[in-house]
Amino acid sequence: MAKQMQKTSMFIEQSPGDYENGDIQKKLDDDGRPKRTGTWVTASAHIITAVIGSGVLSLAWAIAQLGWVAGPAVLMAFSFITYFTSTLLADCYRAPDPVHGKRNYTYMDVVRAYLGGRKVQLCGLAQYANLVGITIGYTITASISMVAVKRSNCFHKHGHHVKCQTSNYPFMVIFACIQLVLSQIPNFDKLSWLSIVAAIMSFAYSSIGLGLSIAKVAGGEHVRTSLTGVTVGVDVSGSEKVWRTFQAIGDIAFAYAYSTVLIEIQDTIKSSPPENKSMKRASSIGVSTTTLFYVLCGLIGYAAFGNDAPGNFLTGFGFYEPFWLIDFANICIAIHLIGAYQVFAQPLFGFVEGWCSRNWPNSKFITSEHAVDVPFYGIYYLNFFRLVWRTAYVIITAVVAMIFPFFNDFLGLIGAGSFWPLTVYFPIEMHIAQSKTPKYSFRWIWLKILSWVCLVVSLIAAAGSVQGLIQSLKTYKPFQTQE
Repeated sequence: MAKQMQKTSMFIEQSPGDYENGDIQKKLDDDGRPKRTGTWVTASAHIITAVIGSGVLSLAWAIAQLGWVAGPAVLMAFSFITYFTSTLLADCYRAPDPVHGKRNYTYMDVVRAYLGGRKVQLCGLAQYANLVGITIGYTITASISMVAVKRSNCFHKHGHHVKCQTSNYPFMVIFACIQLVLSQIPNFDKLSWLSIVAAIMSFAYSSIGLGLSIAKVAGGEHVRTSLTGVTVGVDVSGSEKVWRTFQAIGDIAFAYAYSTVLIEIQDTIKSSPPENKSMKRASSIGVSTTTLFYVLCGLIGYAAFGNDAPGNFLTGFGFYEPFWLIDFANICIAIHLIGAYQVFAQPLFGFVEGWCSRNWPNSKFITSEHAVDVPFYGIYYLNFFRLVWRTAYVIITAVVAMIFPFFNDFLGLIGAGSFWPLTVYFPIEMHIAQSKTPKYSFRWIWLKILSWVCLVVSLIAAAGSVQGLIQSLKTYKPFQTQE
């Protein structure tokens, strides 16, 4: 049994002594894996880390495109949709019963259990393409925040009129080096501390951005705002208004999407109370917390900057002083993205390693664990395949980020391709299958309507992302700071 466990659970740290001590049953869950220790607190931290990105500071720009009426309405609408579909997905972690059924470890496993067929491959394509895009985007975004620290000090020393251009590339290398170390953490369950630190950082920089916006509003500086956002003929042309509106809706919709890692997060939660109950509580706390920050940062940021709101008022220098506070906020953004990178990369790591383990179960390079005594840490179980594969992945994402530093524009397109299927379509379809909802019943009809409406939104956002990508390609200048 011990040898079989090692073959099927290569990602979990385990000590051979556990089997010899006769207390293995106490350390295993109902599926034969080591007992999960996560709670709704750690799951909430994972969710907040995944959902609140540095994009929270660009919400003032999104509200500026939509205005005082549509902006808050869109924010609240996607908050509700995300929470509702996440509760449906949480019930699908076990199949067929949400409390006593068989565990599913990944999003693909859940889709396989309830829907099967081609939908499993479509789910995997949407999920893992999205995860790869996000990790590349986070490499770029973290480097921009690091550059902002250096530029902030330059502006303070030489004046705001100086360009203070700085290359992103050295900071991408620094970020990648940090990820090389953190990526060797064996599995999601060992990341709770990192997510808690990252969640604290997200609160810190969001609060700083919020506080600086409040101070700017209190200063009495007059800015132009309106019920409908940027004004055609004054701020933008008619076509620009349409494209920017599409982009703003897409930014807000994808700012909430964490369904790509929801099942993996839920798989870290202990079974008492039931995982779906703890996950729903974590989703409620995570989504409500992020919505509060989104609304405050978006609306007060719009009140502070009006229709001229910058894309990100910390890295885009909506504020210059106090420079030390700007520095601290951008350091918090970088630390948060260090943790967020792992939250999105670990499911991808686990998928590739699990697939290789199943296909080459007799390969010692893939399955063998080697005990290494690490000073100040203890025994670390080293797997050479995990070391090589994860190192190669981090290096490749960093290289792609360097080659295409405007890759953030691709993220909207990748998000458009994954938001509808992963956040809306699959959770709704699996809920219908699980609950055996009668076809053409009232509940079946309104669930289908919700799914189709979100599909239209995804297509609109995709169109806006393509237009934004084209503009970025036209204005792209290599070896300059990308903001």
